[in-house]
Amino acid sequence: MDGIANVAQFLGNRFSTNLKGTFADMTMQGWIRLIIIVGGYILLRPYLIKLVARNQMSAHEQENARAEAEAAEKARAKAKMSPNDLRGRVEVPEDTDSEEEEAGSAATGAEPSWGKKARRRQREMIRKLLEAEERRLQETKEEEEDKDIEEFLIKE
Repeated sequence: MDGIANVAQFLGNRFSTNLKGTFADMTMQGWIRLIIIVGGYILLRPYLIKLVARNQMSAHEQENARAEAEAAEKARAKAKMSPNDLRGRVEVPEDTDSEEEEAGSAATGAEPSWGKKARRRQREMIRKLLEAEERRLQETKEEEEDKDIEEFLIKE
């Protein structure tokens, strides 16, 4: 412990002696040079910080734009048709389960050749989804009508 204290005291003495000697031996030209350097630093520092920040921000924006463009390109390459293209295009297939249509659609390759039960299940599922959406829309419409009527009722 005693050695660490001696080293710290030695370094403190050397620093203070060198600092005093530097300022004691300065000429008028040295003082003017020091004041110009410190004053210039104080005056120019905010402008330099703004300049560097602006350059860094533009670099970050360019990097983000490049990354977003790459992500969009990957997404476009991955999905050729977006989900938004499919909205509003729900069609319920007809209830025809004839053998002629099944053979015709399988031959053209337009639709997968499903069995009768699979097609029937698909039609029922689509109908249920459409009915649930219609019920939800009807309920929200009724709630809005109730709110409109409620504002005209006098509460006493």
